[in-house]
Amino acid sequence: MHHATADHHHPTGRTGLWLVGAHGSVATTATLGLAALSEGHAPATGCVTAGAGFEDVPMPAFGDLVVGGHDLSPTTMTKRAEGLVEAGMIPPRLLAATHHALEVADADVRTGYDPAEHRGSQQDAADRLATDITGFRERHGLARVVVVDVSATEPPVTPTREHDDVAALRTALTDPGRAVLPASSVSAYAAVLAGAPYAAFTPSAGMSLPALTRLATEAGLPVAGQDGKTGQTWLRTVLAPAFTARGLRVLSWAGTNLLGGGDGATLADPEAARSKLATKTRGLHDLTGSDVTPLHIDNVPDLGDTKVAWDHVHVEGFLGSRLTLQTTWSAYDSMLAAPMVLDLARLLALAHAAGVAGPVPELGFFFKDPWASSVHDAASQAADLAAWAVRAADQARR
Repeated sequence: MHHATADHHHPTGRTGLWLVGAHGSVATTATLGLAALSEGHAPATGCVTAGAGFEDVPMPAFGDLVVGGHDLSPTTMTKRAEGLVEAGMIPPRLLAATHHALEVADADVRTGYDPAEHRGSQQDAADRLATDITGFRERHGLARVVVVDVSATEPPVTPTREHDDVAALRTALTDPGRAVLPASSVSAYAAVLAGAPYAAFTPSAGMSLPALTRLATEAGLPVAGQDGKTGQTWLRTVLAPAFTARGLRVLSWAGTNLLGGGDGATLADPEAARSKLATKTRGLHDLTGSDVTPLHIDNVPDLGDTKVAWDHVHVEGFLGSRLTLQTTWSAYDSMLAAPMVLDLARLLALAHAAGVAGPVPELGFFFKDPWASSVHDAASQAADLAAWAVRAADQARR
């Protein structure tokens, strides 16, 4: 793509960012934002890896990230970006400046796996997806490709024996009469077949099935997840430890999400919402000890990509006194998610170069339901991430 000068280049060269759900708002915002940062049209505000503590960590420069991906939607990134400009989310000048980069990325988007349309085995489907990723890597002469799933949220998956047993999974995948994996996990399996580090930015099953996690670990691939901690949940994991530190007891923590856009439409399905609600409340249970944490998600189409979140926190203090905290959060959700996607691409490239395999607990900073970690406190996660990056940098340089 383009080369940045004011950034530390990774010792092993350019890196692919393969987005599952490439034509969605998050992927489009990340791709447009990446081009804006690479070409100096905008500062890297909101990117953790551009901040203090990461100056000497060898990662791909923003200009060394090349974008491709999978999607089922015929709507191109360019078209999606035009819609985001009309919605007031992206300044028109930035679309004008990055239009060419979006067209270049669009040329590297391939058709994803559609269970309703696919004929043949899921192994065939995963092989095709993996070939798309390896072809992308070879075409652009990339050192590695990082796969990030930013596709629509799926309903929770019903566990089967194959999800926990590698041999049984391999057998089931070759049977054309069976569909043992949800679509997100077929994409995750394809990442393993392509030798690509992977991040699950959604609550969908993806790589979280134990058999797939084991395959990724055996293949020497770092993986991270799950469900990007972008707004309301991040704020909760900042505030909840503060109550505990003061010796206060959270009695209840109720919340409501209002959102439109593609996310709102997807989460209007109660089954898909169930996936999201599970990841959003898990950390709060751990941090507060309270079981009274009702949370609602409502689709409000006119809000578009703006997400509004309300929280009501009821706390017991000294001598049984009560105090209440109410918060209102409003933001363009894709603007919160996109820089984290870029951070994950850079950090997983670092992890891969450092020889890290399997779930990376320190990347839990970016997720509501962190893999291989029980840490939810945002401040602790930030410190763990910074310390890990320095250690990984030492390994990568060896």
